[in-house]
Amino acid sequence: MKSVRVLHTEWSDGWGGQEIRIISEMIAIREHGVEVFLACRDKSQIKLKAIEKNIHVFTMPFGGNVDFKTIFALRKVVKEFDIDIINTHSGKDTWVGGIAAKLSGIKFIRTRHLSNPIKKNRLNFINELADFIFTTGEKVKEDMIKNNRIDPSKIQSIPTGIDTEIYNPKNFDRIRSRKFFELPDDHIVIGIIAVLRQFKRHDLFLEMSRDLLRKFPNKKFVFIIAGDGPQKESLLEYSKKLNIESNVRFLGHVDNVAELLSAIDIFVLSSDSKEGVPQSVMQALLMEKYVVATSSGSTEDLLHDNNFQLVSADSRKALTEGVSSFLDFPEKRNIGCYVQENFSRTVMVKKIIHIYNRILS
Repeated sequence: MKSVRVLHTEWSDGWGGQEIRIISEMIAIREHGVEVFLACRDKSQIKLKAIEKNIHVFTMPFGGNVDFKTIFALRKVVKEFDIDIINTHSGKDTWVGGIAAKLSGIKFIRTRHLSNPIKKNRLNFINELADFIFTTGEKVKEDMIKNNRIDPSKIQSIPTGIDTEIYNPKNFDRIRSRKFFELPDDHIVIGIIAVLRQFKRHDLFLEMSRDLLRKFPNKKFVFIIAGDGPQKESLLEYSKKLNIESNVRFLGHVDNVAELLSAIDIFVLSSDSKEGVPQSVMQALLMEKYVVATSSGSTEDLLHDNNFQLVSADSRKALTEGVSSFLDFPEKRNIGCYVQENFSRTVMVKKIIHIYNRILS
């Protein structure tokens, strides 16, 4: 019997949570016998990551919503490689990928990663054509049903599954991890791990850092910003403007995220919008870190039995108070079990394969 073959499409040329989700999902599904392929732009970072993982890659222009060159190129791949499903991920590739799937007579899955609203305009109908929609959070799912005419039977929230073998605190030694990242052992280390894009609100993280230095003058702090992106230079300048550059470390992109989480004390997510269920929060909880996260997107899906501090988005004061609560009243929390039981890689794979079988039958 022929294995299921899925062609993923991605227009984005960046490297953040969405792109990481695509690659990790493809690898996880491949381990269960599904053949995976990727169509993306030539100079995209996801292309390089896919090639590293021995994923078959096709490069196409993805020039717009109705890019006939890309549509016909996708149809050619579908026919030549006997593709069963096209799974799209960003706006532009959803249009061309969805059209190519429909013209080819195969199934079309749309994965919606971000939580910002989709226009209600009737002309924005491409998502309604999908045979099924994956979202990365319940709020995204609910909004699409309410505002974008999506049939509730054809949409499901499937958050990014985290590899619980990698994000296991028992695999790491805190002192050794701090030495690796050259972090002082006698400091409180507070970190954010996120691509340096505007909606991640690193500016709020920096302002919170300044507030904590003022509020706790007798404590020693190091504030870690791990990630790369278009906001880097402006954030470097902003840390100088706030006069906290000596307390802030910009690490750039970090591959060994679990080891970095082992080295920090408190993890912060400061986003103001667009989040699905954030991978970084799941990872930090699995590593049994104190977490303060804004209520952006579907972050609330991870909240269970007070396992982390969920605070108002777009509020420096709320972030500062959230972190301060851990500094004032440190206590042990059972913070990893809920994520492990509900948001693991294994759970994600089971849900996805179930949908594949359902729509193909």
